[in-house]
Amino acid sequence: MASRESKPPVVCVFCGSVEGNNPIHIETARRLAHIFHENNIQLVYGGGTKGLMGEIARTLVSLSGPKAVHGIIPRALVRIEPGYDSARKQENEEEDEAAAAAAAAAPTPGPAGAGKEAERIVISSSSSSSSSLGESEYGVTTIVADMHTRKRLMAEKVCEGGPGSGFVALAGGFGTIEEVMEMTTWNQLGIHHLGVVLLNAGGYWDGLLAWVRNAVAEGYIGKGNGGILVEAKDVDEVWPKLVQYQVSSERMELNWEK
Repeated sequence: MASRESKPPVVCVFCGSVEGNNPIHIETARRLAHIFHENNIQLVYGGGTKGLMGEIARTLVSLSGPKAVHGIIPRALVRIEPGYDSARKQENEEEDEAAAAAAAAAPTPGPAGAGKEAERIVISSSSSSSSSLGESEYGVTTIVADMHTRKRLMAEKVCEGGPGSGFVALAGGFGTIEEVMEMTTWNQLGIHHLGVVLLNAGGYWDGLLAWVRNAVAEGYIGKGNGGILVEAKDVDEVWPKLVQYQVSSERMELNWEK
């Protein structure tokens, strides 16, 4: 088994599924993909095909090939995300087969409501497992059951990467801020020890960084832990900040293996 030091770095990028109104953000996503290519960095992302998500994935695939990008997307989002027609067709076929099997095994209809149980079984069997799609212009994609599985698998892939692996947030909405703050919290709790970088292009994350400073001043975040979330003002700062990342001396050293 290869040692962690010999493995390529894996960086998870959280970002918006839309382009936004400021062109600096789409250009930042494109430029970050070039930096990943130059440094042999593998990308893990949320599997979207539009906006900043689609741009960074598509650009890196064009430079480094599809194996350099791993998208992880919940099944519910596959149903509305462009570019997943084959996956939706396959899922519909599987659901039809499961429904037919359930109908064949179902007992003779009884009182009102008796059919509900078969319906729940079909939904459960079609949404509980993960599946992988072949290579595409967006890399390799894994479809998972839910958001929690998506985030856990993203983190696992990053933790398996070589030196410099970590998490980066570009511009985004509720989902982006939720994901990057969860990874920041996991760092504080000792679940992982990897860098978490806010790429603050155009001052997009100024408000969040101000909140962190205020939380430190108010005593809700320790001074050392206030540095868990690292700011990169320019895209060229991201990789050096991940490589040079130092864990906080105040983070919890908890045993999460038991």
